[in-house]
Amino acid sequence: MPAPAITTKLPKVGTTIFAVMSQLAAEHGAVNLGQGFPDFPVPRRLVDELDKAMRAGHNQYAMMTGVPVLRQAIARKTARCYGVEADADAEITVTSGATEAIFNAVHAVVRPGDEVIVLDPSYDCYEPAIDMAGAKAVHVALDARTFAPDWDAVRAAITPKTRMLMLNTPHNPSGAMLTPEDMAQVQSILEGTDIWLLSDEVYEHIVFDGVRHESALRYPSLRERAFVISSFGKTYHCTGWKVGYCIAPAAATAEFRKVHQYNVFCTFNPAQHAFAAMLDAEPEHDEQLGAFYQAKRDRFAAQLRETRLLPLPVPGGYFQLVDYSAVSDLDDARFCHWLTVEHGVTAIPLSPFYETPPPGQRLVRLCFAKNDATLDAAIERLKTL
Repeated sequence: MPAPAITTKLPKVGTTIFAVMSQLAAEHGAVNLGQGFPDFPVPRRLVDELDKAMRAGHNQYAMMTGVPVLRQAIARKTARCYGVEADADAEITVTSGATEAIFNAVHAVVRPGDEVIVLDPSYDCYEPAIDMAGAKAVHVALDARTFAPDWDAVRAAITPKTRMLMLNTPHNPSGAMLTPEDMAQVQSILEGTDIWLLSDEVYEHIVFDGVRHESALRYPSLRERAFVISSFGKTYHCTGWKVGYCIAPAAATAEFRKVHQYNVFCTFNPAQHAFAAMLDAEPEHDEQLGAFYQAKRDRFAAQLRETRLLPLPVPGGYFQLVDYSAVSDLDDARFCHWLTVEHGVTAIPLSPFYETPPPGQRLVRLCFAKNDATLDAAIERLKTL
């Protein structure tokens, strides 16, 4: 008997570009600056606290919402960073990474037939979550060079079916950041509507040049309608641990937790105890993270200027966009393939982050969350372009 026919829920989804390019890098021995993961150690205290938690017996299922000691530590950190008193019991949920939190938030409030506005280029997990909710992603383009939002275009995209607006600051892939003026626009757009806000803030502590991260939590009118999502993996250099969290109003959190409960149920228990200890013992870690990465950004950009690639400004995050127009007329996907195979450096094309890529755009993304030796090796190869 033949196998049953399969009708896919995700007809536009194939293997993610990050997996494709990392596999190509491995096959060709390339310096992988594509996928966004650090290649330097996590903080020593965090490793010690993880070991301590495992030896103390925290190896079984955690509480579904997250272990209390971590939720309480997150509440203290949120008050310290943003002046917001989040209820550790009713408003904070620990998740298996930010990707799970994004999925949960969409499915908590978005229903079949709804519309969700996303700003392109946007991270690749957004639209599949929307599609699986039976909703429609409505794409509004950011400026093709500065990646600033066009708020008039966002207003024009709103219909009676609009249920959610998704923001990402600092932005992946560009590093652009929303300003206080942008947040005022968001407040104006959402005021008096039934539209939820999903604010993806996983790079919240990787901000540069003395600029303040404009979390949705800072704005009371946004906080009451926002799912604010953060990532311990990005902050503590441990993307493989897959631990994040979501802060949302109590009623929204209740629906969020229903999805979380039947998605993963709970998150890696010993890591939660380790993060709780780290948050309280070394609050300076997230306070100093911007300076740590700014030094890497500045050093890498200076090196890139010795090549034929043109680095764009990077206000936040740990990705560097470069314009390769002086090197090649290939489209970005073919350029990244050529760069990996012929020159031994792997980048990520921008086109997969778009529904409709800007015509003629010649930009690719490089990750500078790497040891200096890794970046130096990539630069030596890029100088041969």
